[in-house]
Amino acid sequence: MSHFTVTETQVQETMAAIGRYIQDELLPFEKAHGISWEGQPGKDLLQQVWQRSAALGFYGLMLPVEQGGAGFSAEQMCRVKTFVAGSGAVLAQHVLGELSGPPRVGYLFKVATPDQIERFLRPISDARMAVCFAMTEEQAGSDAAAIQARAVHGHDAQGEHYLLTGHKRFISGAPYADVAIVLAVTDPAAGARGISAFFVDMHDPGMQVVCDYVAMHGQASHADLHMQDLRVPAANRIGAEGEGFKLGIGRINFNRLLHCATIIGFAELALRLSVQRANQRTQFGKPIGQFQAIAHMLANMATELQAARAMTLDAARQLDAGAPLRMEASMCKLFVSEAAFRIADQAVQIHGGTGLIRGNPVEWLFRMLRMMRILTGTSEILRNTVAKELLESDRGA
Repeated sequence: MSHFTVTETQVQETMAAIGRYIQDELLPFEKAHGISWEGQPGKDLLQQVWQRSAALGFYGLMLPVEQGGAGFSAEQMCRVKTFVAGSGAVLAQHVLGELSGPPRVGYLFKVATPDQIERFLRPISDARMAVCFAMTEEQAGSDAAAIQARAVHGHDAQGEHYLLTGHKRFISGAPYADVAIVLAVTDPAAGARGISAFFVDMHDPGMQVVCDYVAMHGQASHADLHMQDLRVPAANRIGAEGEGFKLGIGRINFNRLLHCATIIGFAELALRLSVQRANQRTQFGKPIGQFQAIAHMLANMATELQAARAMTLDAARQLDAGAPLRMEASMCKLFVSEAAFRIADQAVQIHGGTGLIRGNPVEWLFRMLRMMRILTGTSEILRNTVAKELLESDRGA
């Protein structure tokens, strides 16, 4: 039995309010500051978006009611995220704090100490601090348990602490984060059970943020973290020693589902722009949408989008009903990310030469949706997960 009490009217009102904010404030803000699909706005500009979104009640929307959120079900969250991602705003993902805020730490309220909640989680939730999640390393991507960063326990005149040493790779949100949730090995002999999690001050002298590359989506939102004898108070350890890996992957199924919602929003935007292009672009005396080749592309795009949307919302409803969803979440991420990329590819084709130009939204969507086939689980790893679940549980269609 579902315990969620947010009504459909409340969901619609929330999306309408977010839509007004995006149209009346965010899009004009982007235009005024020259914010485009390329590059990365400075932290000062991002903070203005975070804080305004928080003031309007959007930033922590995805949190449970007791943590200041709306108390949405997974199905409702997916619909809201899709709506925001499909808005056409460059900074859409910052409205709900997806890259730096509450969605990254909401689950930690259950394990964090009261002190950690006040020092870290509350400031993150109300946009006073930005956070990044640092698990990935050069040799620990899909094989997340292969983490090599070390956290050595010790005592000194200042008290109990850990010294963190190691490198983290491709950490999203790192260039503008104030605090990182870092996973590091505290017991090398214990495998995944020897990995612990810590709140780490990104401004500590032992932390170096290296941002010498730009991912293919063109936005400098990723960086590497280099830690050398970085002193972290024991009070910053999240949970008990050895619980870090479990915390790191504990909500991976839910996170994959929410990623699907964002991907669908991007695909909706690609389709909408393609329909507009097909109606407005004229060749041989008529709109190109009247040519069967273009019309069939649009039909295929819409069909795949509907399948992706239905698949994701069905999985979200199962999650709300208490289903574990390990296989279904992997199926969704696999199908949705690959279908969305096909939609983006056809969007570029429909736009023709203009779709190849940097600054055109469909060109950016093509690159962004290509990335989504790797982020939060590669297609290959997802296929492995689905196959494993089928074979070990003897599940079938």
